[in-house]
Amino acid sequence: MFAWFQRLLPKTGNFFELFEAQAATILAGAEATVRLFDAAGSTADEIAVIAAREHDADEITRDVLTSVRSTFLTPFDRASITSLIGSMDDTIDEMNAAATAIGLYRLTSFAPEMREMAAVAVEAAKLTVEAMPLMRDVARNGDRLHALTEELVRLEGRADDIHAAGLKRTLDECGERDTLRFVIHKEVYKHLERILDAFEDVADEIDGIVIDHA
Repeated sequence: MFAWFQRLLPKTGNFFELFEAQAATILAGAEATVRLFDAAGSTADEIAVIAAREHDADEITRDVLTSVRSTFLTPFDRASITSLIGSMDDTIDEMNAAATAIGLYRLTSFAPEMREMAAVAVEAAKLTVEAMPLMRDVARNGDRLHALTEELVRLEGRADDIHAAGLKRTLDECGERDTLRFVIHKEVYKHLERILDAFEDVADEIDGIVIDHA
């Protein structure tokens, strides 16, 4: 469909508002994750906050999937919409998975690399918050969106380096004496790594939309 004609037709979905709400929810979850890893002692409050934000994100995702099935004209093709909201939802799913593991294993102190990876997730969430309003006019904002996605990919690479350093520290500290501790910390690192992997997926989805519509 010609872009000029597409702009004349009514848009019945509220996808942009939902994308922006999802980004705000992700940022709230990421900020709670940082507080969780900075906690000294009780972690229950921040675990509960992250679980609540994950529930909010699931609700937004369901709203998008319901709307995309009932909307005649969407701002992007349906596959792009569902893939973008799904990759955004994956980021906070992994935050919740990390928080769940911390609660399950009753961890109350954390390696500096864990805290650093959580901080990187906040940076990625802030970039996502900036990107979502720009999606309202991809043609005009294509260059800035591409710059933001490049930064998201860079952050994912930085998180990989931190992840490797953190695992090495844990292995050196645990050695052969404390295998259980190593396994538990490895699981937490796994979810932290997957948070940034999901943000990279968000970047890929945004780039695909820019390529198709800018």
